[in-house]
Amino acid sequence: MNLINEKITHTVFGIGNIVDHDESVITIDFNNYTKKFVYPDAFEKFIKLNDRNTAKSLQKIIAKEEIKKEALEREREEVEAQQALEQQRREKIKNLKIHESSQIVLWLDEEEQQNVFTDWRASTGKVQNGKNKGQPNRVARLLPNSACLLTARGSDQSETERRIFGLYMVNETFFGDLSNDGMVPAHTEFKIKLTDQEAENMLFWNYYINKNFPERLTWNSGKYRYFDNVWTAQILKDIIALRTDEEKIKEAKNFLEYFCQMNLLDMDNIPQAQGASKQ
Repeated sequence: MNLINEKITHTVFGIGNIVDHDESVITIDFNNYTKKFVYPDAFEKFIKLNDRNTAKSLQKIIAKEEIKKEALEREREEVEAQQALEQQRREKIKNLKIHESSQIVLWLDEEEQQNVFTDWRASTGKVQNGKNKGQPNRVARLLPNSACLLTARGSDQSETERRIFGLYMVNETFFGDLSNDGMVPAHTEFKIKLTDQEAENMLFWNYYINKNFPERLTWNSGKYRYFDNVWTAQILKDIIALRTDEEKIKEAKNFLEYFCQMNLLDMDNIPQAQGASKQ
């Protein structure tokens, strides 16, 4: 907006004439002496345009600038909030003793397969023997860095056909040794449900291996097993490669990035899976 030669009234210096201005500074002549002011801020505080029509046009420009300023301020606040959360996360990691197998894999029955992706929580089952028989299993290794891997096989299928149907990070406030109900709740953001077609390509035994008996592909009993942190990263990496939808790829990439941060893994150097079925 060209304001040169417009008459103004300043609350202190009186009547003046605009002789120059750019995007950030305006120069006003007050009876043969000039002063510079911040533009357009000065018009909000102590300078008034004498021409009403020009003043109305300028107010519209100032209103637009205010909207831009507010948007930039919100963006700045969001960045600061994200930085604060990141710092909190780093502090949490420092305080956590990351176990090399602090993930969990669950064997879902038919009812759980139907409900888990609605409730986004899963049961670790009950203690089968000993003085605590019948009480919920406490999975002490599960911490905010942990993921919960969801698997199942049909009653007519062999163990080698066990498939991965989904996974989620545990809720960021969850600590397994403090859980009394045996339920593992999901993180609000990082959770993945695989399609039936995707699950067909995600065989559990491509990743899992019993290091004492590497040739064995058996899961005879028990509701859960602990799972290696690197294996979980391998699964997420393979899900990314498997998917074709951009939004779904982004979902898995964000999950992998967060998982690697929480488990102190280098997401650019994840080894290829070497599970029992690949031996």
